[in-house]
Amino acid sequence: MSETFHAIILAIVQGLTEFLPVSSSAHLILVPKLFGWADQGLFFDVAVHIGTLIAVVSYFRQDIYNMCRNWLHNKLIWAVGFGTIPVGIAGILTKNILGSNFRSELVIAISTIVFGILLAISSWLGKETRTLESINWKDVVYIGCAEAIALIPGTSRSGITLTAGLFRSFSRTDAARYSFLLSIPVILLAGGLELYKAYTAPLLQIINWQAAGVGLIVSGITGYVSIHYFMRLLNKIGVMPFVVYRILLGIVSLWLFL
Repeated sequence: MSETFHAIILAIVQGLTEFLPVSSSAHLILVPKLFGWADQGLFFDVAVHIGTLIAVVSYFRQDIYNMCRNWLHNKLIWAVGFGTIPVGIAGILTKNILGSNFRSELVIAISTIVFGILLAISSWLGKETRTLESINWKDVVYIGCAEAIALIPGTSRSGITLTAGLFRSFSRTDAARYSFLLSIPVILLAGGLELYKAYTAPLLQIINWQAAGVGLIVSGITGYVSIHYFMRLLNKIGVMPFVVYRILLGIVSLWLFL
């Protein structure tokens, strides 16, 4: 019963924070440590990644259909594809460093605060005069390289790509839309890597299928709701509520764990 409850809580956390600019990796590391829960396991991580992948594909199904229908001449699908290359290369080059040294509470707390402040600066300085129809290769390189920084826990993939999009003068909704579309290949790659790790890990047969199934369903539903309301409210509330939350989360993390 407790494992299922933990799965529900962690799946809600994953579904919300994967798409909000607050860092899912930070929350999935900090929440179990805060409550003293056992590690949820690689297979559970795969399940919640699949759930969030289903959520973003479902929400942007019309965009994806339009992109794939005329993919050869669709600028946005190429922007998503090439924009994913930097994070893929960075992940390969830094996997050992990031895995061993960058998952500490100190790194998470500092990253949460620093990149929260950077998000605020981008909101203040961003002109928000452009749409995705004007995206060019400079935008793709700039935002793609920014996404690679999100490999550092606490940065937030959606947060750093939204920040970069605002710095490139995209409107909030278009910067967020590109950020969410960029998440599709990244979540697919991350989920595939974790699936490979789970498959090759010792004691593969010890899998809590109930927790994994619950995690997939709950993270998918939560992720869809998170995207829906974030896209609807972004122009009304802006990014400052998330900036304040990140700074407070970073401060609390420093106080609790250091």
